[in-house]
Amino acid sequence: MRQALTAPAVIAEAATLADEQGFQAVTLSAVARRLGVQAPSLYTHVEDLEALRDGITARALAELSAEISVAIAGRSGRQALQAFADTHRGYARAFPGRWQSLQRRAGRPVVRSDAARSMAEQAGAVLRGYPVPASERVHAIRLLGSTINGFLSLERTGGFDHSEPAPEESWRRTVAALDALLNAWPTTRDET
Repeated sequence: MRQALTAPAVIAEAATLADEQGFQAVTLSAVARRLGVQAPSLYTHVEDLEALRDGITARALAELSAEISVAIAGRSGRQALQAFADTHRGYARAFPGRWQSLQRRAGRPVVRSDAARSMAEQAGAVLRGYPVPASERVHAIRLLGSTINGFLSLERTGGFDHSEPAPEESWRRTVAALDALLNAWPTTRDET
């Protein structure tokens, strides 16, 4: 028996496809085939391909945000940072297509969603354990995001496969370096 076709069911199937075959494999026709329907049947549930892909991104944000919330609860400083970073890494490994969906420019509804706001709040919560002034938090959040996502992108594409030591050691050092940077955050902007 085929499951009822709803927007959440369509997006769930698209997310599974993304994890199995890569985010770029997600097309309306590919998802329709997996659901046993014709592609035009999906337009009742998703507006177009971008809306479908935004649905995957929104789902990934909500899932990752929920995992981070649990991981950082009751932690501060280095422990919170490690949990925050490790949760990103674990999610990227468990759900590679969904994680890929987070590495794209999403539509305005996704960017303004509760899940996106929650992710920013969680990064802010991690930063409360460091001497980063409120006026500098955006810069620090961007540093966290670029460092974590950059490492995960390189790891996913095999960028670390050609040399020793293992990426795990580099990951530990990366988080330690982030901890040191956040602990030494400048209190005033460099005006030069």
